[in-house]
Amino acid sequence: MNWYEKLNEYFPIEEMKSQEHMEILLKEKSDVYYKDEGPYHVMMYAEFNTFLFIDYLYVSAQSRGQGLGHKLLDKLKQKQKPIILEVEPIDYEDTDSQKRLRFYHREGFLHAQSIGFSRRSFATNEQSQLEILYWSPNNEDEETIYKQMCKIYENIHTYKDEEVYGQSYETTEEALTYDKDRGMDDIFVTLKDKA
Repeated sequence: MNWYEKLNEYFPIEEMKSQEHMEILLKEKSDVYYKDEGPYHVMMYAEFNTFLFIDYLYVSAQSRGQGLGHKLLDKLKQKQKPIILEVEPIDYEDTDSQKRLRFYHREGFLHAQSIGFSRRSFATNEQSQLEILYWSPNNEDEETIYKQMCKIYENIHTYKDEEVYGQSYETTEEALTYDKDRGMDDIFVTLKDKA
């Protein structure tokens, strides 16, 4: 199974970029977009001057619990930049989503409660709500994370979208919102309450 098949098998279809899109990013954005691949993992990430973005992190089922995910994150944390990623809201029917969130919580990630992120999937034509998690070595505030997330959306998610998919994603202003009074519960507190 190649790296894309592993990701495609693990992540929901509405969250997946096409293989063509990811290969274009790896080739044309090779100064910022990277693939870290091994026999038991695939991590797609972007590194900008002031922050990192994890697009996809896959660790095979047979190697889970052996610290591989921690090692991969630790390698990024050593760069001493905020790390941003997107997760689907908690699905209490899906134990994988709960395990993923518990893993990121143990790794010191915070939930950016004031950032809203919704985008239409070209695969399903449905809106997907995602939550933003971040790890910050210098206590960056959520407004800073929001600005960095806008840069991710414009430079990674929507890069050549019309060329690849034959249509464009929503504008940054439509997909991302920043509202201190958003009223979103902390996803990690909610997770603890349901444990």
